[in-house]
Amino acid sequence: MELKRKNTVLIIDDETANIIALTNILSPEYDVLASKSGLDAISLAEEHSPDVVLLDVLMPEMDGYEVIAALKNLESTRKIPVIFITGLDSAASERKGLALGAADYIPKPFNAEIVKLRVQIQIKLVNHIRALEERDEMERQLNKIKELEAGLIAAKEQAEHSRELAEHSSRAKSEFLSRMSHEMRTPMNSIIGMLQVIKMRTVPESISDFINEIGAASNHLLGIIDDVLDVSGMEYGAFKLTNTLFNINALFEDVISTTEYNATLKNQTMHSDIDHDIPIFVVGDEKRLKQVVSNLLANAIKFTPDLGNIYLSAKLLEKKDGNITLQVEVADDGIGISEEQQKGLFTIFDQADGSNTRKHGGIGLGLALSKRIVEMMGGTITIESQPDKGAKFIFTAVLQEQSKNNTL
Repeated sequence: MELKRKNTVLIIDDETANIIALTNILSPEYDVLASKSGLDAISLAEEHSPDVVLLDVLMPEMDGYEVIAALKNLESTRKIPVIFITGLDSAASERKGLALGAADYIPKPFNAEIVKLRVQIQIKLVNHIRALEERDEMERQLNKIKELEAGLIAAKEQAEHSRELAEHSSRAKSEFLSRMSHEMRTPMNSIIGMLQVIKMRTVPESISDFINEIGAASNHLLGIIDDVLDVSGMEYGAFKLTNTLFNINALFEDVISTTEYNATLKNQTMHSDIDHDIPIFVVGDEKRLKQVVSNLLANAIKFTPDLGNIYLSAKLLEKKDGNITLQVEVADDGIGISEEQQKGLFTIFDQADGSNTRKHGGIGLGLALSKRIVEMMGGTITIESQPDKGAKFIFTAVLQEQSKNNTL
């Protein structure tokens, strides 16, 4: 239990007998400080902030009137009540003391009951004023807390409103992207289908080149539409993996064949190295794994100049508890990517070169989608690159081994 603090009384009197007498009267109830010098007493008052000062009027060097004037001029002691100790029986001296700020008088010789009573009255006033000030301070603090709470509530409501608006905007954007992509996909499929029909017929060689160009552009546009569909699916939670048993050798053969054909259009050379320790049949999302590898290889071709080199390697990194960890590396000796550009490389709609005058196409979705797919497959994707020194993308993916429960 915390002990209640005693009030403090400062006695200022040049006579030792008076100090002893007042101390004996007051010390049972109060902490008593004493000084025989006006200057020393002022320092004590500043240091200890007594609740009441008992001040002798007649003192050498600095009398009581000068001491009270000094106390009332100091910010730290201005509010301390001062009771004059005097043997003078003069109305003029009382008026002078009251004009300087004295709160009361105690006559000499001392009457213990009068001393106690008059000090007690001032102490009660001091305690009452202190309690009022503490209450006012508590009310100020409480009002500040209420203002802060009101501000927090308003900020929370605003944040909730902003969140709802953002979610509504995101849903609307995703729905628009999905509808737009589906609407674009239908005519694109028709165009690609008609091109296939035309290719089955005999056409002049000059027209055949145009048909091939149209087919390549159509397939590229269809890939962009599919990427937009995937992004919209990610934003409203419809983007999921589908695990099936597939031949991973066939996947790499198909990707390598397509990449070699596209690389020859820029007189580039395709190099591949597929680890024979990788199981032929695995369980995972074949379409999405192929999408990641194809995206990385397409970027390698895009950002590598004519006569450049494209590299693809895949190896078995780990086999554990019926799962395999596949590591795939796609590298090139193209333009490379600076450290600053790499920071936003896997962010949707971000590109290393986002200017309208950039030399290379794309809308900045492929790498972001690849990162999301790899992470959904329990892997990671990183880049090693420097400007003009090519780039290497490394990703891992966790697949399941073929077992009795997932045979062909």
